[in-house]
Amino acid sequence: MILGIILALVAGAFIGLQNIFNRHLNEHVSSWFATTFVLLTGSIAAFLIGFLLQGTEIFDTSGLKPSYWFFGLVGVGVIYTMIQAMKRLGPTKTVLISIIAQLSFSLLFDITGFLSLPQVELKWEDIAGVVLIIIGVLIFNGRKRTKVVHVE
Repeated sequence: MILGIILALVAGAFIGLQNIFNRHLNEHVSSWFATTFVLLTGSIAAFLIGFLLQGTEIFDTSGLKPSYWFFGLVGVGVIYTMIQAMKRLGPTKTVLISIIAQLSFSLLFDITGFLSLPQVELKWEDIAGVVLIIIGVLIFNGRKRTKVVHVE
């Protein structure tokens, strides 16, 4: 359980970093090239790390259903839409809104058993948690921000 929490925290940090890197990349190239570049370099890195850690086992795809070969396409949508949102909203609002969407859709997928997930019973605590996070985001986004000016 603790390892899972630590990994989720690290994943959150990586997502925040990736969004910033994607935004900077997109300042110099088109959004589609940025998406391609991020996915390609990520695929190469994942392949190399996987090969180093698992050897040829990385090539065992015998348990994959044919539809699983298309799941990577979701990554294209994730990267492209995050880049576009980041341009319009900035990193903090983009991540906050995407967290609300992730939590809401994950809850929906859990309670409906979407894509063969084990179905989970909806509890009032689940709804209360989502509502509290939405309220927190509204409070966070409602406050005035001032830019920090660095003087050298």
